[in-house]
Amino acid sequence: MARLPGTPVATEPYRLVGATLLDGTLGDPVPDAEIEVDHGRIVYAGPRRRRDLAGVRVIDVAGGHLMPGFVDAHVHLSMSTWDPVETQRAWFPEEHVVAALGNLRSTVDAGVTTARDLSGLTPGYRSRIAAGDVVGPRLHLAIAMLSPTGGHADPVLANGSLPLWAERATTPGWAVVDTVDEVVKAVRALVRTGADVVKVCASGGMSSPHDDPSDRGLPEEHVAAIVAEMGGRQGQPVAAHAQNDEGARAAVLGGVASIEHGYELSDQTIALMLDRGTVLVPTLSTLLRRGAGEDDPASARRTNARESIRRAIAAGVPVALGTDAGIHVHGRNLTEIGHLVRAGLSPLAAVHAGTLAGARLLRLDDQLGSLQAGKLADFTVTAVDPLARPDALAEPDAIRLVAQGGRVMKDLDALG
Repeated sequence: MARLPGTPVATEPYRLVGATLLDGTLGDPVPDAEIEVDHGRIVYAGPRRRRDLAGVRVIDVAGGHLMPGFVDAHVHLSMSTWDPVETQRAWFPEEHVVAALGNLRSTVDAGVTTARDLSGLTPGYRSRIAAGDVVGPRLHLAIAMLSPTGGHADPVLANGSLPLWAERATTPGWAVVDTVDEVVKAVRALVRTGADVVKVCASGGMSSPHDDPSDRGLPEEHVAAIVAEMGGRQGQPVAAHAQNDEGARAAVLGGVASIEHGYELSDQTIALMLDRGTVLVPTLSTLLRRGAGEDDPASARRTNARESIRRAIAAGVPVALGTDAGIHVHGRNLTEIGHLVRAGLSPLAAVHAGTLAGARLLRLDDQLGSLQAGKLADFTVTAVDPLARPDALAEPDAIRLVAQGGRVMKDLDALG
């Protein structure tokens, strides 16, 4: 089983009544609903019960929409979009910590109660969140990403030096591997450090110094070795950064659980993903974060990438919400809901992608991702109807109430 990222829980029982319930399961919305919470878990979720429970506080959230806490399956919480990358590389270690703490807080305020950080954060953040010292989402961590020499995870500059960010005295967010033996050793080291997921670079990327998205990354043989190594341990899922079709196909054949980005998927690779049950995490928020003129090459790339995602969704490839926050701005994670709707998901399916589907990808769906009796009480209350106005969820003020383990983390209306 996957490690369940901890947070403190509320011990006092209470009921939320009056909101429309979207439980994350693709079931029909339930108007005038109720959930009952006790010791951090859901006791009841469904139509409002017309009876009082002695000693149980009642919170009226009429007019709101009640949903599970969202899962962002692709973030980089150690990166901050509000300061240029070169400036961040010159920060002192303490500045990185303070910035990450702010990113953690804004992620929860956006309604995201669980996040998968796909390189950058170390397990100390996960531990401090679990202890209640820091406000942040439940964390699943990759710690570092793996690529070949000169690939997306290789920061070494042409003169052999490292940029300042790669020299800071923390666990690096990168690892270079070129043989099967190096792959296995790197993965074992990551697991020893506390990784919940292994991230491989099956293609080049956009922010690395020596490659671009059309380049090859780790070959199928190396990906398969990583998947096999994880299969003999706790079964940690393997996520593949794959912006081109060749890399995506090699990753799927190697047995990864998810393709991150998937901007150039062929029909053959889409069919392979369907056959293998591979999840697509499109990160459309990052793809579409800036405008481009019609003559800008970036405009054509975005058009092709959106078409790739649309074809995958139309074919029925399972989708989980991921933003690549850190490239996309932190605190506006639910921008992705509107993008997924425009890519072909129904609003209800987009909510599902951001809740139960994400929890399932992280292997946490027995505890999180839907509002059902017995699960942890991670939930959000919004001031907007996500089925009628999915784009409105991008505004942090639309998220009125956020709870983790029943413990209220955000309460704009002083309800709790």
